[in-house]
Amino acid sequence: MQPQSLSVKRAQVEFHNFASLGEPERAMAAYLEENLRRSGFIRNHLSFIGPMTPFLEIGANAGHTSYMLVNEFGADGFALDLSADALRHGIALMDKWRLQRAPIRIAGDAVNLPFADGSLRCVLAFQMLSQFMDIESVFLEVKRVLAPGGVFLFAEEPLRRALSLRLYRCPYYNAMKPWERKLYDWGLLGYLVQDVIGAHQEESFGIRQNHTMGLTDWDALIRKHFVAHEYEVFVPQRGWGERVMKRIARRLDRHGSDWVPARLLGGTLAAVCRKEGTSEVSGSMERFESYLRCPDCHASLKRDIEDVLRCVSCGYSAPNEDGVFNLLPSRERAELYPGDREDLIDFCLPNHESRLLEGWHGLEGIFGNKYRWIGARAAAVLKRVNSGPQRIRVRGHAHERLFEQGKPVQITVLANNEKVGEWTLDRTGLFVLEANLPFADQYRIDVLASPTWYAPGDGRELSVNLSLLRLIPGED
Repeated sequence: MQPQSLSVKRAQVEFHNFASLGEPERAMAAYLEENLRRSGFIRNHLSFIGPMTPFLEIGANAGHTSYMLVNEFGADGFALDLSADALRHGIALMDKWRLQRAPIRIAGDAVNLPFADGSLRCVLAFQMLSQFMDIESVFLEVKRVLAPGGVFLFAEEPLRRALSLRLYRCPYYNAMKPWERKLYDWGLLGYLVQDVIGAHQEESFGIRQNHTMGLTDWDALIRKHFVAHEYEVFVPQRGWGERVMKRIARRLDRHGSDWVPARLLGGTLAAVCRKEGTSEVSGSMERFESYLRCPDCHASLKRDIEDVLRCVSCGYSAPNEDGVFNLLPSRERAELYPGDREDLIDFCLPNHESRLLEGWHGLEGIFGNKYRWIGARAAAVLKRVNSGPQRIRVRGHAHERLFEQGKPVQITVLANNEKVGEWTLDRTGLFVLEANLPFADQYRIDVLASPTWYAPGDGRELSVNLSLLRLIPGED
């Protein structure tokens, strides 16, 4: 089983780039809330965890939890994510939170970690294991980089719910229909829908979610790979429908714990797992490159006076790019970070204007959330750089004003004046659209959107805003 396809990794990079600080105030508030929750969990298990330096957080997003570990717990280590841009955005945290220290930031792959065998004391992961179809592959890689006696801490992983008909995917609360919201408030909606935590938005980007793991599945996987563990289980109790069932289930548990409630109602799991053995690992981060290895050939990396990491064997190199070292394997790095290429219009990159035709308003936004509004129609030119079948990928945002007019919100995409896709949006927020393209060396892409609207004090005709147009392989 493939842990994550290249298309899913591409979606991960785009999502975290777009969402990490696209709405700065909302994101900062969410990061603070997450850090408060995660800090509490770590403190509850400090005696089991022991020394954390050097640590590695995988799936770190903007690195906010790694910043917390460095500044609040005095640990030193690495924040790793597929999205180099999301990690770069994390520098804003230093100013906003008035922090003194930062983790080493690495763009990398959780199933091909650029770290030497047995080099780390602690690996952490928050709400990211369920994004892998083969979760055990992540466990194996974590075990490889952990020193004997090292600790793997993960949290906020969804537990499959036994008591559910799984009739459909539940939207976010603010997008629910009135009857869904009422059932949710009563604690009854969970008995009908798929028990997914925050998956709808991510899946709209193309990120697959693995919510097949129940509590017994997680327990079996942990016991297979680690010699000791501590758990915390968080079971939902939304409204009387779940509160009553949780009380009944707890009475059915021979220990009066939340084990049976978690099997029946789902929730989330947090765990701290210890690897077999004992060893002494240097806690010095002065030469952090000594913990790393080449993602291509697995040889050692050296850091030169220009702050470039270079492989001692194969010639692989990774410069310090605004505080982030991109240590993805060469093939993945070339595909996920293509730079200024003729088959891509990324509004975060300079020089994208050369591929725009008519219908675009001025560039807006910050960090990974740079975009351009369009009116009823906008056009651009993309040229193929790869052989084989092609698909068009369109990423954008639908404003709530679109849905206040009582008309269907529709987007149509044309390629060389031929309609290749038509969609009706059912909610405000981020969207990603994909469609197969006929064969051509060059494509004129037209995006048509309706209805249009006018913001107060703004004379521009607006529909949606777009942040990315890209040709991607038709088959992955």
